[in-house]
Amino acid sequence: MREHLGFTERAFEYRPGLSVADVWGALSEDPPPANLLCARNLEYVRLDSLLEDGDELAFFPPVTGG
Repeated sequence: MREHLGFTERAFEYRPGLSVADVWGALSEDPPPANLLCARNLEYVRLDSLLEDGDELAFFPPVTGG
C-alpha cells in the first residue's frame, strides 16, 4: 500500500464518527481495492468500523503464500 499511497505514515485528527473508509478516502482518490485488508490496533476490521481517539490503523494487501 505504501507504493499506491506514496507514504508510510500519516496522522489524522480524530473526530467522532470517523470510520476506516473515511480515512481511506482522505488518503486516496481511488476506491479501496476489493482485497484490501485493514487493521485497527493490530486487529482486522471492516471498512465501516468506527475509530476511537488514539487508534492505529494500517492498510495492506492480503498476504499470499504456498
